[in-house]
Amino acid sequence: MTLRTVLWRLVTWFGLPVVLVAAWWFGSEGSRSFYWPPLTEILRTFTQLWTPERWAADVLPSLGRLAAGYAAAALLGVGIGVAIGLWWRLRAIAEPVLEFFRAIPPPVLVPVIMLFAGIGDGMKIAVIVSGCVWPILLNTVAGVRAIDPIQRDTCAVFATRPLTRLRRLVLPAAAPHIVTGMRQALSIGIILMVISEMFAAHSGLGFAIVQFQRGFEIPEMWSGIILLGLIGVALSGAFALAERRVLAWYHGMRRAEGSR
Repeated sequence: MTLRTVLWRLVTWFGLPVVLVAAWWFGSEGSRSFYWPPLTEILRTFTQLWTPERWAADVLPSLGRLAAGYAAAALLGVGIGVAIGLWWRLRAIAEPVLEFFRAIPPPVLVPVIMLFAGIGDGMKIAVIVSGCVWPILLNTVAGVRAIDPIQRDTCAVFATRPLTRLRRLVLPAAAPHIVTGMRQALSIGIILMVISEMFAAHSGLGFAIVQFQRGFEIPEMWSGIILLGLIGVALSGAFALAERRVLAWYHGMRRAEGSR
């Protein structure tokens, strides 16, 4: 990788964020608005507020719920998606139901989920699952249905065992679609994590931001929003690194095809 390529990537990654932060910095400098404090005051509050103790009390519980809900949604989405993608009869039966439920915004289901799951962590995890499962499930179905027919026929000719076929053909072939659905689900999960913590909660980032808003602690509220955005960027970056490792074979194949 040449120096010019490295510099171009740095400009691409950090150019717009630097411009936006600079615009916010100079645009809010000297502001006397109660609801729009200067960025310098928000950053000063950020460093004072988000101590290790505060992380343990609010941030780590949120990340734990997100991880549990995201993992459960991935297992459900991939498992059900593979079954629906492989068997057309099951797809014909399930498709109208799937279209109905995926059209319902997950925040609307929060009161319903609270009736059955209570107000503890189970409710918050269930809310995350209710929104994250759909992009994973639907992308898995699309990936399974897009498997090369020649590869399907080859497995049939050699009488490949179902489990071997699943491990060697179905999951690898559908992996790019599954990863795409998981990337979409990650951003949805972060949103639902915050929304679920705004209802009958006693910890979490969403709970903290609402408490700051209700107490008219505006710099603290903005610092929580900034922290939430930074967590989203960090999780997205970690997901991108994991994707490159898991789908290294796929990206290598695409580069080889592009160089022909």
